[in-house]
Amino acid sequence: MLRQKLSLRRRGYAAFLRALMALTALSTAALVVFLLVYVLGKGIPHLSWELLSTKPSYLTERIGILPDILNTLYIVVAALGITLPLGVGAAVYLTEYAENKRLVSVIELAAETLSGIPSIIYGLVGMLFFCQFMSMKTSLLAGALTLVIMNLPTMMRTTQESLKTVPQSYREGAFGLGAGKWRVIRTVVLPGCVDGILTGCILSVGRIIGESAALLFTAGFAHSLNGFLEGLNSAGATLTVALYVYAKEQGEFDVAFAIAAILMLLALAIDLTTALVGRYFKHRRNT
Repeated sequence: MLRQKLSLRRRGYAAFLRALMALTALSTAALVVFLLVYVLGKGIPHLSWELLSTKPSYLTERIGILPDILNTLYIVVAALGITLPLGVGAAVYLTEYAENKRLVSVIELAAETLSGIPSIIYGLVGMLFFCQFMSMKTSLLAGALTLVIMNLPTMMRTTQESLKTVPQSYREGAFGLGAGKWRVIRTVVLPGCVDGILTGCILSVGRIIGESAALLFTAGFAHSLNGFLEGLNSAGATLTVALYVYAKEQGEFDVAFAIAAILMLLALAIDLTTALVGRYFKHRRNT
């Protein structure tokens, strides 16, 4: 009798947990669908070729976001071009070369701590160090370097975990064939974890595109149309910063929703790319 009561209580508890998890999943999905429908519904009608292909003109009261799109592209290329080699190199050293496990643990703890720091603090540090101490002033380069510090822990930890998934037998087999340490890493280990590296890159791109707080202090608000090198040395607003300026400072909510729709579509594209890349390399590894 007691066993039956305990069994019924356990079944009821399990059913309650399943119902609670189902409710949580449905609530999350409903929230995502609501945000997509609301933002895209209010933003897409205000998208136009003139908005996407021109720069702002205060004389003709024309609004264009082409400089903001290019500034976003410039800062993604600059930040990722520095983050990728540094993050992958640090992960390779910590996983393949470092022998002091205590030092590795300290570095991993520091990376995880940096990942949890609010972005506004990175912006303040970037403004004081890059803009003032390094005399870069307010520029896209200062913003890109600030984003490098923000994304470096994520890139390093993602690559490091991917390196650990490569079987040790692959390394031992390559060593048995007479290959050196670096050759084994270059020809065996890195190709075996390229999916993790690409995933880290895609996640970093998503965070760079969606960042605004740190760039408000380091990159500035300018809507100037510049080339790549000139743009990096000049102040410029990315799409997220432009969204803030148009919505908060100028009250142009139609333009703000149009930019929000672009950012939402970019986020969907990044998530889809991440899923496709992971599926492709998983299928390639299995075959």
